[in-house]
Amino acid sequence: MAVYTQLGPQQVEAVLVHYDVGQLVALKGIAEGVENSNFFVQTTQSRFILTLYESRVNPDDLPFFYALLKHLHHAGCKVPRFMADREGQWLQTVAGRPACLIEFLDGVSVTEPTAAQANSTGAALGQMHQALADFTLSRPNSLGVAAWRPLAMRCTAAGLDSIADGLSARIFAECDFLEAHWPTGLPVAAIHADLFPDNVLMLGDQVSGLIDFYFACTEIRAYDLAVTHSAWCFSNDGAVFDADVSAALLSGYADCVPLDATTREALPILLRGACLRFLLTRCYDWINTPANALVTRKDPLAFLRRLDFYSDAGQVENMLGQYS
Repeated sequence: MAVYTQLGPQQVEAVLVHYDVGQLVALKGIAEGVENSNFFVQTTQSRFILTLYESRVNPDDLPFFYALLKHLHHAGCKVPRFMADREGQWLQTVAGRPACLIEFLDGVSVTEPTAAQANSTGAALGQMHQALADFTLSRPNSLGVAAWRPLAMRCTAAGLDSIADGLSARIFAECDFLEAHWPTGLPVAAIHADLFPDNVLMLGDQVSGLIDFYFACTEIRAYDLAVTHSAWCFSNDGAVFDADVSAALLSGYADCVPLDATTREALPILLRGACLRFLLTRCYDWINTPANALVTRKDPLAFLRRLDFYSDAGQVENMLGQYS
């Protein structure tokens, strides 16, 4: 979440007049995240998130996200609903951008997750994957393995090595490795693809909501577990691996979706791929984020450190052994 397009109370009131949600009481921009412009909206009846979709989100993908969340909500998963206005419309236009009013879920995002919270998150991810087994819509992964080398080339041309000496060569070497070893034959399904701690709401040790599905796509299902593991099991700077959080996350997931031998064998490659994906997009955002945007840039090197960890076969073998 972030704010690229500024909104005032009158603009938001003009949106709310189409809904049966009461009068505007409070409005605040949300700086976390990097994708869209997001605002906390409180009315006399309830609380919502107003999201304006910026250039990285293709408006043609919004029906997929809407259908995905509707499917998960009906399956009993804790996800926010898109709110419909009096005419049944869930997609609006605000400040010239596609926009949605979205249900607000109670809970907080943790910055230093405990093993118990990681276990609950692993279970929620597994439950989500179970619920999506019969979801029939698909959306290509625009940030999958085929996109990494072109993105690396764009970042290099824009000054990638200004972030760290030798970073470009390291990234292209990883592209070579992953393109040669990327697994095939694993189950493919709709996935979240971005389940960082700030996209999981907690009440104590229990998950109260999974949010921000705007990278959701059709991909190797276990890649979703790899993304979540890389996001949850390290210190924020990527320097310290938490074995207890790792074991709890994997155990919570496997209680819902058992990890067969083929998936376990592929997991080290998927983990490296998850790190490269976020290393690259963080590099791109670091170089290209406008100076006046109300958005918190995230350190790309935090995922280079994770990548170095997962590239050590002994470390990964020990990690999976602790889970077993």
